[in-house]
Amino acid sequence: MSQYIFGPVPSRRLGRSLGIDLVPFKTCTYDCIYCQLGRTTHKTLTRRAWAPCDAVWRELAPALAARPDYITLSGSGEPTLFSPLHKLIEGIRTLTAIPVAVLTNGSLLYREDVQDELLGADLVIPSLDAGDSVTFEQVNRPHRDLVFERVLEGLVGFQRRYRGRFWLEVFLVNDLTTSAAQLAAIRHCVARIRPDRVQLNTVTRPPAESFASPVPHSRLQDIAATFAQPAEVIADFQGAAAADPAPGDRHEILQLLRRRPCSIDDIASGLRLHRLGVLKILEQLHREHRVELRTVAGTSYYRITTGSMPDDLPR
Repeated sequence: MSQYIFGPVPSRRLGRSLGIDLVPFKTCTYDCIYCQLGRTTHKTLTRRAWAPCDAVWRELAPALAARPDYITLSGSGEPTLFSPLHKLIEGIRTLTAIPVAVLTNGSLLYREDVQDELLGADLVIPSLDAGDSVTFEQVNRPHRDLVFERVLEGLVGFQRRYRGRFWLEVFLVNDLTTSAAQLAAIRHCVARIRPDRVQLNTVTRPPAESFASPVPHSRLQDIAATFAQPAEVIADFQGAAAADPAPGDRHEILQLLRRRPCSIDDIASGLRLHRLGVLKILEQLHREHRVELRTVAGTSYYRITTGSMPDDLPR
């Protein structure tokens, strides 16, 4: 039973991503209105060794047999709040040559120690969801001690030091960050950061707040064309299922849904299971009130119910 490792999950940018969850559920520096995991329950800037590195490495070693495309530090909170990042990444290097990616909101990159610890990753994908402090407060709802300009300077400074791949995710919320003025402000910030790639994203899974609405795909494409840097709209990963579910796959499905809402196809492609078998397990879990179903932009997503986590999952 894995406490820290989940997946592989289908990733729109990383193929099959084997996740490492390093902080307790919804421990974050932000409380983003669009977050697919719901509202932040522990908003903090305090970095800690939330998990023992030895335990993470022990769980990771057998999971490598799944042959993921990336090992990704992400999960149910902000991974840079995990203080021994450098030690963890070094240990992963002794186990495998699979590249290490870090998905971060970028809020702590103004700290030199956080920058130092991320230098060993192959790919860092921070986010920028606003072009000014007012919108930053509205969309990201940051910890009270975080200031927009400092966060922006952290992104700029880290990019100057970092020698790996640096992709910047810009998450857009319809009507909040899609005005001409706001998009111009975001483009100005992106020009200062100078990422290798810009990836536009929007609400595709049930968000923390119902008023966080998606930007239509065609509009995202139009916006992508306005960036001076190479910009793309992140497309959903499509993978092929391979096997019938086994009894233990019920737990693996719950592990995925604890970290993020998933469609049937997400689960089938991530775990390489037949779609019909996944559907049968989900229907059973739904009858047991372990999972709930929501529809966003015409796609149905399953997510774990709050009462299921203590019974089925160790964290």
